[in-house]
Amino acid sequence: MIYDATTRIAEAALCLRARMGGSAALRERLVCGTRPGPAAIWVHAASVGELTSARTVIAALAARHPLTVTTNSETGRALAQDWGLPARLAPLDLPGALARFLDATRPRLALTVEGEFWPLRSRLLAQRGVHQAMIGARMSERSAGTWGRFPRIIGPMLGRIAALSAQDQGSEARLLSLGLPHRALLPRLDLKLLAPASLPVTPQDDARDRVILAASTHEGEDGPVLDAFAALRATRPDLRLILAPRHPDRADAIAALIAARDLPMARRSAGADDAPQGGVLLADTLGEMARWYARAGLCIIGGSIADHGGHTPWEPAAHACALLHGPHLGNFIETFDALHAQGAARPWEEGLAPLIDRPEAARAMGRAARAVLEARAGDPDALIGRLDDLARGPA
Repeated sequence: MIYDATTRIAEAALCLRARMGGSAALRERLVCGTRPGPAAIWVHAASVGELTSARTVIAALAARHPLTVTTNSETGRALAQDWGLPARLAPLDLPGALARFLDATRPRLALTVEGEFWPLRSRLLAQRGVHQAMIGARMSERSAGTWGRFPRIIGPMLGRIAALSAQDQGSEARLLSLGLPHRALLPRLDLKLLAPASLPVTPQDDARDRVILAASTHEGEDGPVLDAFAALRATRPDLRLILAPRHPDRADAIAALIAARDLPMARRSAGADDAPQGGVLLADTLGEMARWYARAGLCIIGGSIADHGGHTPWEPAAHACALLHGPHLGNFIETFDALHAQGAARPWEEGLAPLIDRPEAARAMGRAARAVLEARAGDPDALIGRLDDLARGPA
């Protein structure tokens, strides 16, 4: 009752503001003016990150049903539109805005990516017979503690969910404890891994065996990598290094480090596509990391030699690279534990030389990394099939 009364008062004030010259974004979120078209599925994601993670699922559903995408950010809306999907800013959790949106779209399924719980949205969807689902659902311990103080709000919202795939076991357990029915559970999927796991496996060959990639390096990491490479090439003159800094605006400083070690160098920004034999390709461009992962058999994970918490290992794992890292893995501790357990990763200083001299061992590590990625990503087919059924069912 309190929430209903508050939202009605808030909506009246916001509508007045919109009429008095409010922003276009506010009018869109109030669903004033242009209305969305009909759609069997309403997909909601907060912004770019959530949309990108769910692209595999969204694309599969868009191939089967008309859908509309909403986001909380204009950048997210633009991304969905770039994919060729109808997209707009999400209606605010206000009775009039939601009613206008649902009157126009008439969805049979409302699908939320990762997590957002809006009491009024949940109730109005249920009243209209719209199935509710969530994929990549997250619930941290802190959020669970907060929602646990409001069981009469979170319980009914979770009880209305027909299908939910959690991002991890902890989130799944916390959602169940807050009121999610067991019948709604779908297999857990890590959405962020679906795209890399769907990439074709890059063939492992002799050329990749002799290429080392230092991926997304930070200041303080290039020097140690270059020193290690210089020592290796002294007795292995056919080695090549691709050095791809996280921030290409450091390229001139890195070029000076390479020159100081008297190493042959080529720069991607100057058009080079490969490192000279026994030398370094300075990959000082953006948006080409997949190209370099596919060239290298061994990948040193940037951000882990200097204390930046490490970067994701899943992209090089998708290309079956042997994974090497420094001591700083705070952003991905559990991930690297899983990779170590399967022999897919090891510390770079102790692993680099042995793997260069034992290419079959490096290839085995790369295959293990790809296998861990595929196992953790999961198979989205069952989830997509369930969502497809809900979208075909009566609204």
